[in-house]
Amino acid sequence: MTAPLFYSDELPSGVERGDSIGVGGEVAHHAVRVRRIAPGESIILSDGAGLGASCSVLRADPDRMSLSVDAVVRETPADQQFVLVQSLAKADRDLQAIESATEIGADAIIPLAAQRSIVSWPAKRAAKSQAKWKSTVRAAAQQSRRLWLPKVLALHTPKQLAALIADQPDVGAVVLHEDATLPFATFGRELKARQSGQTLLIVGPEGGFGDEELELFTAAGATTAKLGPHVLRSSTAGPVALSVLLAAIGRWD
Repeated sequence: MTAPLFYSDELPSGVERGDSIGVGGEVAHHAVRVRRIAPGESIILSDGAGLGASCSVLRADPDRMSLSVDAVVRETPADQQFVLVQSLAKADRDLQAIESATEIGADAIIPLAAQRSIVSWPAKRAAKSQAKWKSTVRAAAQQSRRLWLPKVLALHTPKQLAALIADQPDVGAVVLHEDATLPFATFGRELKARQSGQTLLIVGPEGGFGDEELELFTAAGATTAKLGPHVLRSSTAGPVALSVLLAAIGRWD
């Protein structure tokens, strides 16, 4: 079984095999108190930016762990980046979506306040709500042993998202929509020809996007595509689409 992974800002950027390092704070507390990690066991430390160190535990105290570095991996970012634009949704379905997408391989997350989103992030609660999304993504990335921790950007309005698409020509965007004529699998095959760049996967709330929003996105340069023969929940569509694309471009080969 793969050793558990913990993100830590105490991991030295120049760490090498054979080094002795220490880690404290929440990492040590969680590893020792919650995960019951003991001397002689192995863990992986990561900075969340591609650096990972497989370590043997020498001393396991809740306030401080002593580790011996057995191996170091420096993982470069993928040439093609996929960003899940997830509309706010009721019953924590938006959190379910970003959790699954993170485990599958999303490179970043953008929360979207769609017109039909029942849930909202009032200004006084926006920072707290974003922090909850970040915590969800961090836990999912840690559980799935990812050396790259996806970023969670600030809440976007439809107009802000359209501006993001229009202002960056190297950013592609696809809106998942049940009335689209382009099959999503076809979009995935076309995307395989691209060697680099960023693609936004835009998912609406439970009620879907309104006509004005669709016009806004497509005018900015987004494509609309139909994911499949069935209508999927907001919590399901993004992870399914991401799976299709990652398989299509060969990241899972």
